[in-house]
Amino acid sequence: MFNLMKTAILMAAITALFMAVGHLIGGRAGMMLALLFALGMNFFSYWFSDKLVLKMYSAREVDAQSEPYFYGMVQELAQRAGLPMPRVYLIDEEAPNAFATGRNPDNAAVAATTGILRVLNHRELRGVMAHELAHVKHRDILISTISATMAGAVSMLANFAMFFGGRDEEGRPTNPLAGLLVALLAPLAASLIQMAISRAREFEADRGGAEISGDPRALASALEKIHAYATGIPLSTAERHPETAQMMIMNPLSGGGLKGLFSTHPATEERVARLLAMSR
Repeated sequence: MFNLMKTAILMAAITALFMAVGHLIGGRAGMMLALLFALGMNFFSYWFSDKLVLKMYSAREVDAQSEPYFYGMVQELAQRAGLPMPRVYLIDEEAPNAFATGRNPDNAAVAATTGILRVLNHRELRGVMAHELAHVKHRDILISTISATMAGAVSMLANFAMFFGGRDEEGRPTNPLAGLLVALLAPLAASLIQMAISRAREFEADRGGAEISGDPRALASALEKIHAYATGIPLSTAERHPETAQMMIMNPLSGGGLKGLFSTHPATEERVARLLAMSR
């Protein structure tokens, strides 16, 4: 119930952003059009955002025949967690990372980069995939996928306002500086909304993943390794679509400028410390 409430608040907040930018672009008529667009995006995000994100990362679905080691690991962990078997995907990227997506446990998918399979040992990879299945079990994968899709749409609409300017109620051009400010502030506001729900969610998924795998130290070791590698190997798709960064187990962005200031992940050191405390 709490996660459903968070999803509703998220949708309402980003819908309000749509309406504000729409008002700048076209006054009252622009605000109503933005509202209709936001409602359409909310509907689309609920049903199709997982497919959009997987396509964005060029993820390829695997099964017990094509990837028996990885698929079998996810299958064993899903059984331990009491979850339906999710769809399993691989992303051909060197940067080590993973995420879960889908609107509920019956329609979930987990994805990992080929880089993470090479970097982590069996125990560590098992800890990471248990973390992703904890996201599925906690039913917060819908929140992360919707926020990624909607934040990207807010950025697109804000850029439209900057390049094409705004209109008041009488159709006269508004101050171009206002359009520039909206183009800068609207995506930041969307990022703040993502941050408000993302950090606590990662701590909970770490705890839940440690319980599913029964090996908190393995997940702690995996986080340290991913952090060390991720800072030197960029995840190109995430750099092009930074709104999806909060879906990953580790922030995949390079950390330059505002991307670093508005990180959606808690500090790796704190996550590791909490997991080590669990193991004791």
